[in-house]
Amino acid sequence: MTITGALNNAMSGLRAAGYASQVVSSNLSNALTPGYARRSLELSSSALGGNGGVRVDGQVRHIDPGLLADRQMASASFGNKRDTSAFLSELERLLGTPDQAGSLAGQFANFESSLITAASRPDAPDRLASAVNAARDLVDTVGTAAAGIQDQRTRADRSIDAQVTRLNDALGELQTLNGAITATRVQGGDDAALQDHRQRLVDEVSEMVPVRTVARANGGIALYTNGGATLLDGKAAEIGFEPVNLVASGMSIEAGSLSGLTLNGNSVRTASHNGALKGGTLSAQFEIRDELAPEAETNLDAVTRDLIERFQDSGVDSTLAAGAAGLFTDSGSAFDAINEAGVSSRLTVNALVDPDQGGETWRIRDGLGAAAPGNVGDAHLLQALGDALTQTRVPGSGAFGSGAFDASGLTTSMMSQIAADRTNSEQHLSFASSMLSELTSQESAQGVDSDTELQQLILIEQAYAANARMIQTVDEMMQTLLRL
Repeated sequence: MTITGALNNAMSGLRAAGYASQVVSSNLSNALTPGYARRSLELSSSALGGNGGVRVDGQVRHIDPGLLADRQMASASFGNKRDTSAFLSELERLLGTPDQAGSLAGQFANFESSLITAASRPDAPDRLASAVNAARDLVDTVGTAAAGIQDQRTRADRSIDAQVTRLNDALGELQTLNGAITATRVQGGDDAALQDHRQRLVDEVSEMVPVRTVARANGGIALYTNGGATLLDGKAAEIGFEPVNLVASGMSIEAGSLSGLTLNGNSVRTASHNGALKGGTLSAQFEIRDELAPEAETNLDAVTRDLIERFQDSGVDSTLAAGAAGLFTDSGSAFDAINEAGVSSRLTVNALVDPDQGGETWRIRDGLGAAAPGNVGDAHLLQALGDALTQTRVPGSGAFGSGAFDASGLTTSMMSQIAADRTNSEQHLSFASSMLSELTSQESAQGVDSDTELQQLILIEQAYAANARMIQTVDEMMQTLLRL
């Protein structure tokens, strides 16, 4: 080997060691950076001019595509279960549990108890007032729950709008990154940092909409959903959605009052079981807005309908005229089955017995249609009102089957089903959380290991010292030759 060849070998070794130390430094400083993949330097022998040496071919970005895809799917599933579980927990909070005094079931019990107390002393005005107040508390609880359900639907609609906006932005950025990575690769540059950024964006997209990543030429990728929709393949798809300011009872996609999704101008399914973008947080918000909340509202309306119908029966209060409203009303009117949707938000106490609306509490004892107060010791109407609550009847609507319930039993059945759904949802959430945690741990284990990187740094230092020693030796030889 000539002296020039030895110098070339040593200089190429020094350059390689310098690049390698930069790679190790990058790995250590980004060990906890989301989306960062461990790098290593790719080297090969150089035969330039017959002198040998080492050539730096570039950096290798280490990822496990299968593990990455599994972790992204687990992230989408966790986000989906988290959002639906949060809705069911909020729904249970709105209605309470049967053992809570302020719950819907507790208000039914308080109202029934107040009627019994009033019937024991029908001449006591304070007991009549307590019964009316208990009825108002029951109405307030139903109205608060109904408003809470509609608020959850409105929030879901707004969340859909925000996610669709971000999804479109992310897909546009991914299209741009695909072009940048391809250009960098064609020019022989290092595209690892661009790929890290792209992976972070794909992670963000996959949490909203689970996607499969397909490699394309020159480092590009395409994204397809599990439901078969193309989000990115050369050109990014455009997802459309029209939000509303307020989601009211009865509004739905089918009725044309709520927006679904469009993909490049074409309508796509949004149902939780077969939607084109199913499985992530976007699908969860559609499930809340269009399935879970409407189902809860339907059952609450059924309980409200049952309550109103129990007391607008002339067999309970003989003073009621045909078609007149009973103790509980639909915005002051008698209940009409054709207009059941949203009745829980319109439930009121009859103004005739409500002092706050100019009514008189004695009417709960003597009849809503009574012309004047009757015998103050007559408790038969109060007893009839109490019997109306305990009478078993088949609900006219709702998902309660064909069984007969009293008023309290029907309410408890609805609340028990919500509690069961919430428990089941939390179990699914726990499984999804465990799966995500395990896959994230596996992915982290394949990432940057600081101990290994430090060991690699020691080897790099040794290689650097060896090449530096070679240059020093050549320098000493040249100095010796020059002194001859």
